[in-house]
Amino acid sequence: MIHFHIITLFPESIEPYLSSSILGRAQGKSGKPKKNEKPKICVSFYDPKDFVVTKHKRVDQRPYGGGPGMVLEPTAILKAVEKALRGKKGATKIFFATDGVQFDERMAKQLARKKAIVLICGRYEGVDARVQKILKAKKVSVGPYVLTGGELPAVTLIDAVSRFVPGVLGKAESLEASRVASPVTYTRPEVLTWKGKKYRVPKVLLS
Repeated sequence: MIHFHIITLFPESIEPYLSSSILGRAQGKSGKPKKNEKPKICVSFYDPKDFVVTKHKRVDQRPYGGGPGMVLEPTAILKAVEKALRGKKGATKIFFATDGVQFDERMAKQLARKKAIVLICGRYEGVDARVQKILKAKKVSVGPYVLTGGELPAVTLIDAVSRFVPGVLGKAESLEASRVASPVTYTRPEVLTWKGKKYRVPKVLLS
């Protein structure tokens, strides 16, 4: 089993997706689990606000050197990661950043062999750079664009990695995962009539 630990200020924004369909079944949270079937993956959330002792639970501060927006302060993040790593040796720590290593299928396969992965989701103008330095976390990017937070990259990574965890996909889904995905696919009906025109499935797929 692989355990994903997500450090995020907004667990409610991604928990429903991770608890439904294939990923939900892999955790035993959706569908009817088979008798004696054990979870294939586990997902835990850690909210940095829970590690702040001040009254207002503030976790962001103005950046040194000026500039717009706010930056997530390091202590709460580090404490959250510390709790996630408790009793776990060799966990992979990932810090989402636009200048990180491009996430791809090869990386997904490599991560699927891990037992524990900590995913640090930034917000606002980012996380204090000392967090990545202290944790020696791997900087990963899911694409050449900027998002409002690291939650969507975390979901993307978990979804892609989980597909390579034995038992997560069903029999038919496993066959689909093992082939090179076609850019175009077809299903029934063989002939689709739409607004007076007929659109047919290519004959090569009917043989």
